Amino acid sequence: MSAVGSPTAVAEAELVARAAWSRLAEPGDEVAGALVAALGARDALAWVRDAAQGCARAASDVAGGGPAARRLATAVTRWAPRLETLAPDRDLDAHRRRGGDVVVPGDPRWPAALDDLAAAAPHALWTLGGGDLAAALDGSVAVIGARACTAYGERVTAELTAGLVDVRRPVVSGGAYGIDAVAHRTTLRCGGRTVVVLAGGVDRPYPAGNARLLAEVVASGGTLVSEVPPGSVPSRSRFLQRNRLIAAGGSVTVVVEAAWRSGALNTAGTAATLLRPVGAVPGPVTSSASAGCHRLMREGVAACVTGVEDVLELVAPAGSDLRPAAPEVAARRPVDALDEVHARTLDALPVRAWAVEESVSRVAGLALAEVRAALGRLELAGLAERSEGRWRRRTVRDGRVRTGPDRARTNPDGPGSG
Repeated sequence: MSAVGSPTAVAEAELVARAAWSRLAEPGDEVAGALVAALGARDALAWVRDAAQGCARAASDVAGGGPAARRLATAVTRWAPRLETLAPDRDLDAHRRRGGDVVVPGDPRWPAALDDLAAAAPHALWTLGGGDLAAALDGSVAVIGARACTAYGERVTAELTAGLVDVRRPVVSGGAYGIDAVAHRTTLRCGGRTVVVLAGGVDRPYPAGNARLLAEVVASGGTLVSEVPPGSVPSRSRFLQRNRLIAAGGSVTVVVEAAWRSGALNTAGTAATLLRPVGAVPGPVTSSASAGCHRLMREGVAACVTGVEDVLELVAPAGSDLRPAAPEVAARRPVDALDEVHARTLDALPVRAWAVEESVSRVAGLALAEVRAALGRLELAGLAERSEGRWRRRTVRDGRVRTGPDRARTNPDGPGSG
C-alpha cells in the first residue's frame, strides 16, 4: 500500500469517506451534500462523529445559529444511529471481490452530468459491469414508462430502442418490469449498451423476476449502478430518489407510457427541472397507460415523440453522424407551391377532354377573371395546356411534364378529381 500522504493514499481515503457517506445519509439528502461540499468528505465525516456527541452545540458552531443550525442539528440526529455500523473498508473490499467498482467525484469515470444535482448529487456510485461509467452515460437516452405497460407500449419501446442502438446511443432505464425491461432487453438483443440504475444495492436484483435480465446486462458489458452500498434494500423513497439519477444521467428522457400519477412523471419532471429535453409518446386517448404522456405534452413539459428521429432532434446537433439517415421524401412537385386559386383552377381542369374558361370557372367556383389569370400561370408552369380557346391539365410524373390522363374523365365540366 502507498505511504500515507501519497496521492494514491489520499484518493483512497477520499473514496472510503464517500463510501461511508453513501451508507450514512439517504439518497438525495441535501444537508449531507452541502456539508460534504463545504468540508470535504473526510472532514465532514469526522465532524459528524464529533457532533453526534452534542448535536445542537456543534451545529450552532458551524452554521452560526438560526434555521440552518437547526437543520444541521436535526440531520446529525438522523445520521447518528448509523455511525456505529459504518464499515466502508469492508463494504469496498466485499464489493471489489464481487467484481464491482466505486466511482466518486474527481474520478475521470464520474458522470459530470450528475453534478447538476448540486447538493442532491450522490456521494458515490457503486457499479457492477462495464468499465467507464462516464462513457456509458455520455449521450445516453433514458427510456422509461409504466410497469403495467400495454402491447402498444412494448412495441413502441422496442422500435425506439432499436433505433437508438443503430445510432450508437446508450440506453438508460431503471430495470423495472414493463417499459424499463423492454428497453434493456431490446438494447441487448440489438448489441447496444445499457445502464440500469437501481434503487437498492447492485447485489440485490430488483425486481427478483428481472434477476436474469440484470445478469445479462452485466455479461454483455452493460452497467448496474446504485448510489447506495451493496446490501441496501430498495424502498419507496429510494425509488423516487433513483429517478433523479436517471433524469440527470440521460441526455434526454423519453416517457413511452405512464399513468396519470406515475414514477415516470417524477423522472420527467426532474429532467425538465435540470433543463434536460423530455419527450413523450402519444397513445390512444382511451388508454389510461398513456394519460401521463398526454399530460406531459399538454403541460408543455415534453415534446411529442413518434420515432427515433424525434428523440435525436432533441439532443443531436444538425449534421451529427449520430443522427439516422433522413427518410426518403418525395421530390417537391410543382403543384405543391400553388396557392388556393391556382390549385382550385388546376383541380377543375379535365385531363382528357377540353374545357372552356367559363366551364372551368363554374367548376372551380371562382370568378372568370381569377380563372383566366390562373390559367396563364399554370400554362407557364407546364401544368396546363391550351388549344383553340379550350384548356386541359398536363400531368407531371417522375419529374417530367406529360400530356394525357392520369385519371379518366368523362365529364368535361367535372372537377379534376372526378
